[in-house]
Amino acid sequence: MAKIYVFLADGCEEIEALTPVDIFRRAGEDVETVSIMGRREVTGSHKITIQADKKIEDGTFDDGDLLFLPGGMPGTLNLGANEQLKELILSYNRQGKRLAAICAAPSVLGGLGVLEGKQAVCFPGFEEQLKGAEVLRVPAVTSDNVTTGRGMGAAVDFALEVLKQLQGADAAAQMAEKIVYPYA
Repeated sequence: MAKIYVFLADGCEEIEALTPVDIFRRAGEDVETVSIMGRREVTGSHKITIQADKKIEDGTFDDGDLLFLPGGMPGTLNLGANEQLKELILSYNRQGKRLAAICAAPSVLGGLGVLEGKQAVCFPGFEEQLKGAEVLRVPAVTSDNVTTGRGMGAAVDFALEVLKQLQGADAAAQMAEKIVYPYA
């Protein structure tokens, strides 16, 4: 079982944040949602309030196996402005730990140089911010230790791709079948 930290900020895209959390928890992974807002309540880009499990100030995250950033605006900008989170991303990357980001959030990874020499995807219009990456046009892609997804419409594909990296292709296919989702 992997330890997954999902970092949430005001303005996050709710489906991109919660669809992967749901799928990971269904698969038996240990998932904690973490607010970077100084309070546990985070309000998404569509005014849905999410109660995070903890605040970034209240934890150390060295025990994690995967750090996940959902997209949305201004959520992505809020994530990218948080110095503690940026240090965590860089630390995870140095250690070869898994990183995942969807929609606009891969731009945070790109800004930190994490995507250099990797394949990546993002929400249309953010391609220039994926510095050093080979940008693809698929729902989700994993390159080395980083999985990226294009956007809300790819949230299930993205979550299943991450699950595939954690538990293998059979587990991802079984989950797709359980949730009645076409799996390629």
